[in-house]
Amino acid sequence: MTGTVDRRPFEQVERAARILDEVERAVVGKRPALELALCALLADGHVLIEDYPGLAKTLIARSFATVTGARFSRVQFTPDLMPSDVTGASIYNQRTSEFEFRPGPVFTNVLLADEINRARAGIRYRRRNSTAS
Repeated sequence: MTGTVDRRPFEQVERAARILDEVERAVVGKRPALELALCALLADGHVLIEDYPGLAKTLIARSFATVTGARFSRVQFTPDLMPSDVTGASIYNQRTSEFEFRPGPVFTNVLLADEINRARAGIRYRRRNSTAS
């Protein structure tokens, strides 16, 4: 036994604290919620943020994406939203005479699904299935 201490766990804790500090520069006064969101991010999980309008839900998601270097997308769920608006679609390219897949916003690291209570049941089902790993 050499008596040296593995510093990697301490470095990860320090990195997480720096992420929280940086996000908190944009989102003030929500430290407990930010800590829970960071835990979910580190665990490769999902977060449901419920709050009144205008209280930084979008800013929280966008800030975490920016600080961690992740891609961010937002979907505004409306009654007329189609499944392909979320998952993407194959579009015919007349020049090449082939179909090209255009990925939807679900192909991202951080997805903000806004107003999901307004979407039809089929859309909510597809969104839920798209997050299953």
